[in-house]
Amino acid sequence: MIVYRESVAGIEASQLRGFFADPPWPNPPTPETHLRLLRGSDHVVLAVDDESKQVVGFVTAVGDGVLSAYLPLLEVLPAYRGRGIGGELVRRMLDRLADLYMVDLVCDPELEPFYARFGLRPAHAMVRRNYARQSGA
Repeated sequence: MIVYRESVAGIEASQLRGFFADPPWPNPPTPETHLRLLRGSDHVVLAVDDESKQVVGFVTAVGDGVLSAYLPLLEVLPAYRGRGIGGELVRRMLDRLADLYMVDLVCDPELEPFYARFGLRPAHAMVRRNYARQSGA
């Protein structure tokens, strides 16, 4: 059974193995750095396998707490994909942010139909990537 949590309290780095394996992550964060980024996010929703206690999915949000938030990361471990976990993570995060004027994210075009299910719509974005810092070290 998958349990959803809105806190990283009690989560250890050893529960975060296997993330950031898909491109574009040639230099992924370690589980320890992953835990730091979860703790540093304004909001987090975790999907945890209740039997193994492994975190199998997560979504993060950062924002000003007044008007806007940005969803930088959503990931579900490959073995758990196709079960609705990603959608549930997004739904729960958007519910938490429902009082804000805007919630933005950047995604590849092939993911737009997934996010459209939650009322998000395509918009133009600008990004900068410093791949030398991709690991978060």
